[in-house]
Amino acid sequence: MKELEKKLDYAFQNPALLEEALCHSSYANEHRADRLSSNERLEFLGDSVLGFVTAEFLFAQHPDLPEGDLTRIRAALVCEQSLYEVARKLNLGAFLWLGRGEESGGGRTRTSILADATEAVFAAVYLDGGIQAASALIHRCLLDAEREEEVEERRRDYKTALQELVQRQADQVLTYRMVGEHGPDHAKTFTAEVLLNGESIGSGSGHSKKEAEQSAAKSALEQMTE
Repeated sequence: MKELEKKLDYAFQNPALLEEALCHSSYANEHRADRLSSNERLEFLGDSVLGFVTAEFLFAQHPDLPEGDLTRIRAALVCEQSLYEVARKLNLGAFLWLGRGEESGGGRTRTSILADATEAVFAAVYLDGGIQAASALIHRCLLDAEREEEVEERRRDYKTALQELVQRQADQVLTYRMVGEHGPDHAKTFTAEVLLNGESIGSGSGHSKKEAEQSAAKSALEQMTE
């Protein structure tokens, strides 16, 4: 726990809260005699704490943006992939309490488990130190300028931009195809190719087929606009 506290830059007054945040339901179910609480309730609370802190940050950071834009940016900032990336930077998977099934099935690197645990840790800090402590942690982990740039990058729709570019000429046909995938089921990487009139004009990879297609479209756009 001390090692994780250093990574969080926060010392718990009640370490049991951090332990609960790290306890997956699979572990709690296998140790019912110990009457352990899983991190599911903390995850529920952490989602709301994260949403509030992020909304407050965006409200102050972007005074000219309308509600719709603020909502979209917040959704991108607090999405599962963003929380997963935070967990990876904290090496949170190494500290989780997992049941035997999740342990053997790659639970320490599973996106959903790590994202949920991140929210649970945010809630634990909130309950232990109040909203200021939770806000400081969320700002350190998630709401810095670099992170917002990553989110803006994720929000761009390269497929639509590519489609609009090629449609400037008549009879242009864009298609996408998957050309490869590798890795375990819980952490697959897909590779896609985009073709213009049957000829490859770009390729890219991602953790989902949709992400791979966006990456391929981005590659094609960069080559066509150079």
